Amino acid sequence: MTKNILIVDDSASVRSVVSIALKGAGYEVTQACDGVDGLKKLDGTRFHLIISDVNMPNMDGITFVQELKKLAAYKFTPVCMLTTEAGQDKMQQGKAAGAKAWIVKPFQPPKLLAVVEKLIP
Repeated sequence: MTKNILIVDDSASVRSVVSIALKGAGYEVTQACDGVDGLKKLDGTRFHLIISDVNMPNMDGITFVQELKKLAAYKFTPVCMLTTEAGQDKMQQGKAAGAKAWIVKPFQPPKLLAVVEKLIP
């Protein structure tokens, strides 16, 4: 069964790079341009992992994770934050919201795939 991953990032270039890496590894990918769009994509579709930026317009990544964890269908979906934020405060906020991993941009696709493989058995 193909694993489905949701990418939530306001940068089209980042979404593209992440999407290419994931598709190359055999994953299905859905893209959202911010937290509001990301929540719209949570329409009952099964996602095995969600990768989200932190700093986005309309709804930031931390708020997005808090909101998605309120949805029964996605309460246990693992979330990886992919962001320029490297500060401990933001990481703690992300962890408290429910993020399971934190990758700092710029990133190397092999590192991203290694984290994805740990989060999706």
